[in-house]
Amino acid sequence: MPAYRAVVFDFFGTLTRAVQRGPQHAEIARSLGADPEAVLGVLDRTFRARARGRYGNAEATLRWVIEQAGGRPRAAQVRAGVPARVSALKADTRLRSDAVTALTAIRRRGLATALISDCTHELPAFLPSLPVAPLLDAKIYSVREGVCKPDPRIYLAACNKLGLLPTECLYVGDGGSHELSGAAAVGMTPVRLTAPDLANHLVFDSDTNFAGRTVRSLTELVGLVDSLIFAPSAMATANLAR
Repeated sequence: MPAYRAVVFDFFGTLTRAVQRGPQHAEIARSLGADPEAVLGVLDRTFRARARGRYGNAEATLRWVIEQAGGRPRAAQVRAGVPARVSALKADTRLRSDAVTALTAIRRRGLATALISDCTHELPAFLPSLPVAPLLDAKIYSVREGVCKPDPRIYLAACNKLGLLPTECLYVGDGGSHELSGAAAVGMTPVRLTAPDLANHLVFDSDTNFAGRTVRSLTELVGLVDSLIFAPSAMATANLAR
């Protein structure tokens, strides 16, 4: 019987519904003197570098992006653009309707929970205001770790925070950033979320060949957790020990 003691979650597309960039991003680009389409192009092709913190703090990164798109923003404009970026990404983010109930159910079963996200500076700024924040025992952000999935170090950082081995953890994600194969490589048990809305999700480097366990909702994930930790063989072992 697998001795799972934690469930580790991806954020965008997993605890949230599918993500697409909203109109605030274009407004920010124009306010900083850059063409919105050019800015979106820079954001897309530099996501992994930005998610590793390659261009510095939030202000330095925003300045770099706008300059790459042809803008020459003043310092005051960039400073104002940073909270606007946080607001824009938060507006793009809608938690799944069962995210809070699933996390609560998993914790009630005695398992720890954690988050590993490939993200830029904005997510650590707004996640504490979300109702899932107090339900996560560890939060690992790529922009703070300096590495992205599937680098083993980002998964091990979560395990270290939880005080657990990778083999004691389920990992749940939509499959971006080759996260599922990365989780399996360090010894975690990966589970792919295949919710219907993910057909419209903004995703980079998807795990297209993943052939492991899948669930269609976080509620279904709770059922899978039950089947793994309360399997008949485990119940029989518990009865023999009485």
